[in-house]
Amino acid sequence: QVQLVESGGGLVQAGNSLRLSCAASGLTRGAYNMGWFRQAPGKEREFVAAIRWTDWTGPTTDFTDSVKGRFTLSKDNAENTVYLQMNNLEAEDTAVYYCALGRKASWESEDYMYWGQGTQVTVST
Repeated sequence: QVQLVESGGGLVQAGNSLRLSCAASGLTRGAYNMGWFRQAPGKEREFVAAIRWTDWTGPTTDFTDSVKGRFTLSKDNAENTVYLQMNNLEAEDTAVYYCALGRKASWESEDYMYWGQGTQVTVST
């Protein structure tokens, strides 16, 4: 009974920062990969970033080229919550952002089993 709840979206000016949260419930022990995707109007959904962890290793992260150096990922170990910190936002970052949960590292949406409801991020210039 896995559920993902997203929050943190909003309207920001270019150059500012925003932090998105994805709270997961119903997780069991093992390996997980939480990905972040975004979809802008008229465009296909695209991979943004992912964080993966296991019971025996710390988290590792991966980012698409367009957000490298600007976005970071972190995980709250006490709570099953992942944070996507978005810095130096650009107009091109405007999209609905989705978190998704899978079992392995992947840039493909079909490899994720559970999805959050999405949160709108709008960056003004």
